[in-house]
Amino acid sequence: MSSRLRYAYYPGCSALGTSKEYDSSTRAVCEALGMELVEIPDWSCCGSSPAHTVDHRLSCALAGRNLALAELMEDVSAILTPCPSCLTNLKTASAKLKKPEFAAEVNKLLDRPVRATLPVKSVLQAIHEDVGPDAVRPKVFKWLTGLKLAPYYGCIMNRPPELMAFDDHENPVAMDQLMDAVGAETVSFPLKVECCGASYGVARRDIVENLSGKLLDLAALNGAQAMVTACPLCQMNLDLRQDQINAANRTSHRMPVFYFTQLLGLALGLGEKELGMNKLSVSPHPVLAGIESVGTAGKGARQ
Repeated sequence: MSSRLRYAYYPGCSALGTSKEYDSSTRAVCEALGMELVEIPDWSCCGSSPAHTVDHRLSCALAGRNLALAELMEDVSAILTPCPSCLTNLKTASAKLKKPEFAAEVNKLLDRPVRATLPVKSVLQAIHEDVGPDAVRPKVFKWLTGLKLAPYYGCIMNRPPELMAFDDHENPVAMDQLMDAVGAETVSFPLKVECCGASYGVARRDIVENLSGKLLDLAALNGAQAMVTACPLCQMNLDLRQDQINAANRTSHRMPVFYFTQLLGLALGLGEKELGMNKLSVSPHPVLAGIESVGTAGKGARQ
């Protein structure tokens, strides 16, 4: 484990609305694992999905402003974000700003020049690489024994590989290994990097109903009781839209879709309220009750 675990934290806009439980569980889990998250002061939207389709300089400036603010922070080793879309924008901007001519154009749009010197990581990458499954295991307070999960990474967490530089872009395993470390069972899930339909849920709901429906179908077919993800948009499509998906596809899924930080937090002994379990649309309690009856509290101990 690294001796320096202090990070500049970029929550992203979803953390203020649709994925508050991802943000709260991320902060709680990182604290329990000894990772200090310092929120970037006065951070702003990174441009999300639309900005780069309009103007690449504008997109890099929106992300670059946040990179510049993080560079002012003392004693942080990297910028962390829980959101794969934010991660893509921050990493893309950081890579493009290495080109002096492009950086000069972007800096004309900013109040403060950006150097793009800090590495950018997802929360998943930081927990997996800087802490690691072996260091998580001794901290387990409540083993998630009996919980069968389909790990779902979504299509941009690890791609393009030359930019994201983390895990296998076709068969990622980081989240699988963290879930294994806390006693859960991960089932085979070949669609772990397929698209859920992303933001098409607004313009073409039928696309999300089709693509996310296939994900739920295969997770259930392979014996999963729940899915676990690291993306706010994936979670929303699979959880919030599950009734719409069922109606469109004539299915009857009632599958909880957790953030991986919620399950890590549960294993570390954190409370359901702190982890935002009550904000999931599909109730997780039948599945969590199964853990209670099968699992045993702590070979390890909360530290």
